[in-house]
Amino acid sequence: MSFATAIRLLTVMLLTVCFASAVGADPGGSEREPSPNTITELEQADGWELLFDGELLDKWRGYKMDDVPEGWVIQDKCITRIGQDGWVDLITREVFDDFELSLEWKISEGGNSGIFFNVTEDHGHAWDSGAEMQILDNTQHGDGHDARTSAGANYALHAPIEDVTRPVGEFNHVRILVQGNHVEHHLNGQKLLGYELGSDEWEALVADSKFSTMPGYGRSPRGHIALQDHGDLVSFRNIKIRRLDTAQSQPATQGDD
Repeated sequence: MSFATAIRLLTVMLLTVCFASAVGADPGGSEREPSPNTITELEQADGWELLFDGELLDKWRGYKMDDVPEGWVIQDKCITRIGQDGWVDLITREVFDDFELSLEWKISEGGNSGIFFNVTEDHGHAWDSGAEMQILDNTQHGDGHDARTSAGANYALHAPIEDVTRPVGEFNHVRILVQGNHVEHHLNGQKLLGYELGSDEWEALVADSKFSTMPGYGRSPRGHIALQDHGDLVSFRNIKIRRLDTAQSQPATQGDD
């Protein structure tokens, strides 16, 4: 190779490196993915907070418990229900009113779980008070045969407009908006449904469901967020919340609902 040719090759290599740096590529030539369970500066500026940092469960406890129940563990930087006996839902230590919740879930084959909000501890279970966004393996679990109990549904009341779940073993991204009585369920970038708590439609649907025997169902304007223990293997990560009205959001101890 002549000296002139070597100089030309070196010049091309340097220009390539400079161009890669200009477009933000990492040394390996690919864009960096945000680390799980972290908040970016932009998210923080928008008011987002982490409810799980990948290391500790200090913002969570069992329903009607002071501590985290057996069966809920941290695995691979996820909150995971590993399938032991007990069936105790995991709830936030704090209560919230208006908020936007973002998280990712991954369910096992044939698995069932859910996300509740406005949960109080005045009853026997989280689902006696909190409305639920269903988590499900639609292909293998029987509830997947009815859209009203499929993944993303407002369990047993409102069906999602379509099934946008990813294959078992992959994470699905949830966004739940709760502002006053207005609620929206989003999954994997798609708005699936919306409803108004306490509306005539809501009351009619509740009256015609198993929730008709639960006087506290969907009645509280504030409460805990809960992850359901349905006995199946399920994992959660990137759990973030943005308060839309902090006037009534405050720490709560057991039974302080």
